[in-house]
Amino acid sequence: MSIYSIVVHGGAINPLDSLFNKGVSDAALTGFEVLKMGGSALDAVTQTIVNMEDNPIFNAGTGSWANLAGDVEMDAIIMDGSNGASGAVASIRRVKNPILVARKVMEETDHILLAGEGATKFARTLGFRDYNPLTKERETTWKEMREKLLRGETVPMTSYWSKISKFIRSDTVGAVALDKNGRMAAGTSSGGFPFKLPGRVGDVPIVNASTYVSGAGGVSLSGHGEIIVRYIVARQIHDLISTGVEPEKALEQVFRRVLASLKVSEGVLLSGIALNNKGEVGVARNVDALPHAYMSSELELPRVGFAPRMK
Repeated sequence: MSIYSIVVHGGAINPLDSLFNKGVSDAALTGFEVLKMGGSALDAVTQTIVNMEDNPIFNAGTGSWANLAGDVEMDAIIMDGSNGASGAVASIRRVKNPILVARKVMEETDHILLAGEGATKFARTLGFRDYNPLTKERETTWKEMREKLLRGETVPMTSYWSKISKFIRSDTVGAVALDKNGRMAAGTSSGGFPFKLPGRVGDVPIVNASTYVSGAGGVSLSGHGEIIVRYIVARQIHDLISTGVEPEKALEQVFRRVLASLKVSEGVLLSGIALNNKGEVGVARNVDALPHAYMSSELELPRVGFAPRMK
């Protein structure tokens, strides 16, 4: 029997603690059950990311951070490695599961990316109900941070950005899957970072940047969105995998290449997951923590938090 497997991540700035480890483990099991029942990699990735968007500990779907104006704008992308099709939404508001809308963009339109009000109207047309993804906990924290900023106090997240020349950090969730028929898919979803400028679009909904997949392998990333877009990082990693480089080595090689090319690389966050068509997994990070989990037909339980920080 062919190996089938799935790998997930829960964001570059989230901790490797019991709560997040359980979150990524549960998500991986959700997708794995789809694969086990003979479902497609595309369905497995979709259901995995829906699971994470519905879990308020993650910054995607429910639990997304509010922007500078206090509104939640979310990004998501899904890609089918069997035919190269992709769909994405950017700055979409008031939907529960942006990844489901992204999939509808892929399957029911002639487009790849819908943004802002147009993405939200498209979702309503297809029956996605109005939904406020901002949790009370996120709202309370956002207000506390805002008051501190207005008083001129230091807020760790925002002071961090200014120290690295306005590079921007955010966390995301993502998944890559290989099904029983050898098909692959990948997806990524994010609420962006707190206090981002309204309308900001990062790497998540951009094909080749946060996410890329083909019949050879797939990638989903988390980290500095603007850097990931600039260097089309996911595509670089994928292209190495397609030449036979192991997924973890491909991730690390490209991360090091990107960091070496930057004039200011201190504090730049890069992390991600990758999978090839043999079911071989890769996880790499230059950050302290990246919640991640891998489940395959060769395992009884998911492997969780197993990748060390890059040296």
